[in-house]
Amino acid sequence: MRDHAQVNRLKANGFITSIFEFRPSAFSLQPVPLACLLLIATLLIPSITISASAPSSPADEAMAQGTQAFQRGSYEDALGKLKEAARQYDAQGQAHQQSQALVAAARAAEAIGQIRNALQLLELASALAQHGPDTLWRATVLAQLGHTYLTARQLDAASTHLTQARELINRALSPALSASLLNDLGILHALQNRPEEALIAFTDTVQLAQQAGLPLVALHARLNAARTNVHLNQPENSRIWIDQALEQVTPLPPSREKAIALMNIGLLYRRLLPSLPDLHAPLVLRAAGALQEAASLAEQLGDARTLSFALGHLGQVYESEQRLDEALSFTRRAIFAAQSVDAVESLYRWQWQLGRQLAATGKLDDAIASYRQASGTLQPIRPAIAVAAADSSWSDEDPIRPLFFELADLLLQRASLTEEPPAASQYLLAARDAIEAYKAAELRDYFKDECVDALQARLTKFDRLAANTAVIYPILFSTRLELLVSLPSGLIRVAVPVGAEALTKEVRLFRRTVEKRTTREYLTHAQQLYDWLVRPLEQEFATQQIATLVFVPDSALRTIPMAALHDGSTFLIDKFAVALTPSLTLTDPRPLNREKVRFLATGLTKAVQGFPPLPYVAEEVETIRSLYSGDQLMNQDFRAAGLEQKLRDGRYGILHIATHGKFSTSANDSFLLTFDEKLTMSTLDRLIGLFRFREDPLELLTLSACQTGVGDDRAALGLAGVAIKAGARSALATLWFINDEASAELVSEFYRQLRNPKLSKAQALQLAQQKLLADRVYEHPAYWSAFLLLNNWL
Repeated sequence: MRDHAQVNRLKANGFITSIFEFRPSAFSLQPVPLACLLLIATLLIPSITISASAPSSPADEAMAQGTQAFQRGSYEDALGKLKEAARQYDAQGQAHQQSQALVAAARAAEAIGQIRNALQLLELASALAQHGPDTLWRATVLAQLGHTYLTARQLDAASTHLTQARELINRALSPALSASLLNDLGILHALQNRPEEALIAFTDTVQLAQQAGLPLVALHARLNAARTNVHLNQPENSRIWIDQALEQVTPLPPSREKAIALMNIGLLYRRLLPSLPDLHAPLVLRAAGALQEAASLAEQLGDARTLSFALGHLGQVYESEQRLDEALSFTRRAIFAAQSVDAVESLYRWQWQLGRQLAATGKLDDAIASYRQASGTLQPIRPAIAVAAADSSWSDEDPIRPLFFELADLLLQRASLTEEPPAASQYLLAARDAIEAYKAAELRDYFKDECVDALQARLTKFDRLAANTAVIYPILFSTRLELLVSLPSGLIRVAVPVGAEALTKEVRLFRRTVEKRTTREYLTHAQQLYDWLVRPLEQEFATQQIATLVFVPDSALRTIPMAALHDGSTFLIDKFAVALTPSLTLTDPRPLNREKVRFLATGLTKAVQGFPPLPYVAEEVETIRSLYSGDQLMNQDFRAAGLEQKLRDGRYGILHIATHGKFSTSANDSFLLTFDEKLTMSTLDRLIGLFRFREDPLELLTLSACQTGVGDDRAALGLAGVAIKAGARSALATLWFINDEASAELVSEFYRQLRNPKLSKAQALQLAQQKLLADRVYEHPAYWSAFLLLNNWL
């Protein structure tokens, strides 16, 4: 499978696929990736290729064939030939030629997105070069390694290799390499959020490249400088750089490089529009002119992939100017060009854009069809787009989220226009399904493995609820909150006049204040959120005698305890049992088989690895031992190896882990503490994942001392998905670390109530939380509301 880690985040202002470059295809095969990120390799082509006219050995012949394949864009073929050349050079003992072949192969691997493969090839090439006498070549390989690490957003490794390369070379030795190296250092500074240093590096690159007669290097350094000035909020300086780049690119001979540079220029002019409103008309003309020239050049060269991007961005320019007929024409041509070469990475964008433009013309059904096509086209490349989003340093926005939410918005509009209730209900379900598709992809992106797919393959979709249960599905739009509510009687829709920004602000304030045990600052925010999320539904809940509320929260709503919402008189938990699930399609709602359940209790009471002791964990575990049959691993016995052995040998239904834990923005940084190490999510998956494939999966995973950061929506996503990651039907976990004694009291009561076969897990948690709420010592929600029941609530 291809590793798409080099795919840079799509930018909202024209789908630029990198802060410092525009690639017409982040996944496509390209002879020379431009815009500075692969200029080192570009400039060194003469030094690592073999003349195709007179190969003198099978290795030379393979090298020549690989070079030719690379130059015509057949990168997979090139990769195979170049690796074969490296193997044959190795057999002949020609270390320098082997190193050259490996660098060339790495360029081909990077061109098709195989960054890990490229890094492995380059590390081997570097090892070979270190033993050779050619200082320039050693610097070349180190520079290429630094560049590739930069592309993969491994900034520390990039910095190390680029610095080493710079120490080996001076400008007199190789102006070409020095200029490219300086440009990459500028990119490194920018990604490290050091824009002033980046700008100095790009300015120096331009001067050095001009002195060395390297117009392409100077051109792309100017474009990088222009983007950096935008980041520094210096639009006038940015415009000067872009004007210079346009002047420089005009006399260049026709080439794919020129077409891509023109697209960069057009997109940058568009990017200046919000900052320079007085220059709106000339900037639009220049943007459209550059993009039109890029399209004409791509068509002349027979480059359908680049043509697709140029036409699509032209469609965007005309759409922004409300010239929708021309916008639709350009967008349809972009779709045709993308389809002709199976360029899915551009196709989904233009299908999405076409849907948006059709919606603007009032053709709602056609717009919905186009959005659905875009969603289907995106599905196989979604993981690579996710890596791009995760690796971005300058933006936290998911570039794909708007596609699904805009589709849901159109479906809700269509439901409003449909008079027949059954048909309208189908549109509501379709809107919910669109958000469900995004939620599943979001969890898949967070955990970066197949746990979501494994669960989806095992589950069947449920539409019937218990007679006393309601599922509340909030969807946040910029101007309103939509509540899709599944009731025993069917699906209803309620629109609340509060936008995502205002609601998110209130959520942040509530989360920040509800943890403060000595104040009641949280109450105002708890009541406001109740008014938006629950009060509009109170009459329906009363009519249908609802006792359990299941929320399917999105974004910031994942970070708060719904149980602590307040109606002005009492907390929500006093009226309803409450549960959360990250996705309806990833929920397996079936009752707990209490007769067969076996318990494994694990945890720490002692201080280890700099974390404080949890003395009341002993009380938790003793309560569990008195109520359920099972085993335990405590303190020095609670190690990964011991846990793995227990899970392999025993058929446990409940796993209780009473230890410090933290959920972070990245799943790689999330952990649970054992006696001697930190148990990562990947390790947890390996240890507990066997339950996914058993006939009786893990019924309940309890994490009684974990925490997420305030305002960290992705960390809350990880917490919400922990049951899915672990292959468990349910999880009981905490949003923040709470008083150890209170935690022990609540968890012990939860397990006592869980023995009652008449109670669901949600009801057992409700009674445990109500018990603490009734205790004057623990009545503040900071003590009891942090506990969340996730996924299966029965």
